[in-house]
Amino acid sequence: MKTESELGDAVLLGEAIRAIRKYRRMRTSEVAKALDMPTRTYEHLEAGQGRISYDRLARFAEVTNSDSVALIIAMMLGEPSFAIHCADNKLAEVMMHALGELNEDLGADIGFLETRTIIAAFRKACHELSEHVRKRDTFAENWLRDRTEKARAAPATPQKRRLM
Repeated sequence: MKTESELGDAVLLGEAIRAIRKYRRMRTSEVAKALDMPTRTYEHLEAGQGRISYDRLARFAEVTNSDSVALIIAMMLGEPSFAIHCADNKLAEVMMHALGELNEDLGADIGFLETRTIIAAFRKACHELSEHVRKRDTFAENWLRDRTEKARAAPATPQKRRLM
């Protein structure tokens, strides 16, 4: 029998899985077939019933072209939408692989990293990613605004006069 915490985790994971499937516009029967399980069993997983192994979760991510690590983090954060946010860019998987590279580089010396240094490094990286997205959005908006203003300010050509 599952504990209350396990039930809550299963429901959150089920919500994330369902959200990804819908985001990818797939039917439950398609995903179930790709996972080699009966449709009803898959539907139970989406409902937060039953157990799902990491191997099956990884296979689900492969079938739906999503981020298996983000599915786990979504459950831990209590935010199923996090899995959708990472589905296309694989943010959580990228982070996991970067941590794997850090482990290869430092090995046991990872233990010498101070918690405050780790927090500062992750906060800095997250801030830089946020700024990148904001600048990207601002760049596109500014570019379009500048081009539109230039087009409006330019003298009317014979082609523009015909449109008026």
